[in-house]
Amino acid sequence: MVHLKKTLLIVVSIVFVACSGDNSIDATVVQIEPRTVEDVTADFLSLDIQPGVNDFSLESLERGRFWNFRVIAPAEASENNRRPLVIALHGASGGSATAHQNTSCYVEPGLAALDAFIISPNAGTEQWYDAINQNQVVALTDLARTHWFVDTEKVLVTGYSNGGNASWLYADIFSQFFTASIAMASSYDPERADGSISTFSIPIYVIHSNSDELFPVSQTEIFVNKAISAGSEVEFVIVDGLSHYTPCEYVTHFQEAVNWVVINVW
Repeated sequence: MVHLKKTLLIVVSIVFVACSGDNSIDATVVQIEPRTVEDVTADFLSLDIQPGVNDFSLESLERGRFWNFRVIAPAEASENNRRPLVIALHGASGGSATAHQNTSCYVEPGLAALDAFIISPNAGTEQWYDAINQNQVVALTDLARTHWFVDTEKVLVTGYSNGGNASWLYADIFSQFFTASIAMASSYDPERADGSISTFSIPIYVIHSNSDELFPVSQTEIFVNKAISAGSEVEFVIVDGLSHYTPCEYVTHFQEAVNWVVINVW
């Protein structure tokens, strides 16, 4: 579980005790033991996961910082019936405490055919590309792949809007954890600062509306073509008339994307 490791700062609290008579001060140093990979793993394994929808809060490697996430678990997963794993990244940002629970709109119906383990994490007040969320997404993916009845050849990262951008990101820099990506209503430039273009080692299915008000389809198409020119496998589907702000209307197109992944990738 080396993927969970990071540099930890030891929290030190100083308790000042005034002595009688001479106003001298004694400093008592209390060192709080940092969380370890073993701690996080043990807490993850203690989660009571029931078939259907489960909501959890798991303390991360940083004491006092919790990963809040939803797990939608299949009923029949077993050693002989390993299921796909999907990491579903919500759209928007800004710290909604319930963002990870908005799965009934398009996540659940869109992924229903897979009968998969679905993890929907909460990004908190940070962006999906911030280091703290990279730690969360990679750790939860790694823990699930390692300890659940997951078919590690069938691990999908997907998301809408901000989560769609992140679906590109994690396919780009953490491809070892995933086998496919579906990005909806997204905008991600694969060109790096040095002018090189990222070559994605896993297939990406990109769905975008020609009426998207936030991310113009022409810009997303430029990014898609850059990725293709670098040798990446990108399936680009333009849909008609959908607003960026109506993600539920993407369900049918999401189902088609999932079907494409099953037939062409898995």
